[in-house]
Amino acid sequence: MAAAQTNDEEGINGINVTPLVDVTLVLLIVFMVTASVIAKAAIEVDLPRAANGGEITQRTLALVVSKEGRTFLEGAEVDDARLVEAVHLAQRKGEDVQAVVGADRAATHGAVTHLLDLLKGAGVTKFAIQIEKAG
Repeated sequence: MAAAQTNDEEGINGINVTPLVDVTLVLLIVFMVTASVIAKAAIEVDLPRAANGGEITQRTLALVVSKEGRTFLEGAEVDDARLVEAVHLAQRKGEDVQAVVGADRAATHGAVTHLLDLLKGAGVTKFAIQIEKAG
């Protein structure tokens, strides 16, 4: 009669490997990321100090060339000498000067080229051309 007793519950005979692999991969990624951060932090460098060091500030000049060929800086009309003076003033303040140039569709190629040449001669090395998105 003891043999007639059956156990419907079967024991767990194996380990489900999928969660084990998932946890292992997550731990591997965490260790890889932290190892690279620890390696960078472990390199000790004694940086030199400078009295005139600091962040480089940038000054962006907004320039417009009208269809008549007149040049406007920040909305005010300027001639070549005042434009060069404004660039040199910003450079003396320690600012890195860049320019955004917008030109009327009817402006001549020569007027825009003259403006870019004037800016490059004054020390501006970064330019952007302002456009209007079509559509």
